[in-house]
Amino acid sequence: MGHPNITKQRHKTLQEVILTVIDSVNAAGSRLISKMGLQEYQVVGRHLPTESEPNPKIYRMRIFAPNEVVAKSRFWYFLRQLKKVKKGSGEIIGVNVIYEKKPLKVKNIGIWLRYDSRSGTHNMYKEFRELSRADAVKALYQDMAARHRARFRSIHILRVVELKTTDDVRRPYIKQLLQPKLRFPLPHRVGKSTSTFVSRRPSTF
Repeated sequence: MGHPNITKQRHKTLQEVILTVIDSVNAAGSRLISKMGLQEYQVVGRHLPTESEPNPKIYRMRIFAPNEVVAKSRFWYFLRQLKKVKKGSGEIIGVNVIYEKKPLKVKNIGIWLRYDSRSGTHNMYKEFRELSRADAVKALYQDMAARHRARFRSIHILRVVELKTTDDVRRPYIKQLLQPKLRFPLPHRVGKSTSTFVSRRPSTF
């Protein structure tokens, strides 16, 4: 039988190793999102047919992920929690990329989410102004990491909706960009001089 102090040290070392691995995985996921960006996937899967249930239910999810492998992994993660279907007893029917219909149009997008902080689980609603739904979700992950230190694994996106009218916009930081005659100041304008040497210094403000 080992000494109790040695056993405590081993448990402490094991916990430190686990935390280090988790932090490295989170850091790798954040770097992957920042480099590759996100895409919207439609993942369809079901439980494997059995004698008692030859025609199981088919489940479809919209997943925002950097690649197809992560999309499948998140699909099984949510399906295991919601419907008790594991990857070992299920199958993927299809994975499709959902492309933006109008990628050059600026859109107001509202996102409902739930995230786990160090003190508990919180519901939240945020708005973004981006060219696509995937860009809005990427901006959401960056905003949550900056403001709330929320990791990729602790954020669950519940709903992503394009706000069609200006009346649907709630947040003032988006409303201020919807004015019809919106203008921005252009400070420090450098004008062109006709002569190379002048007696007075130019004013650029």
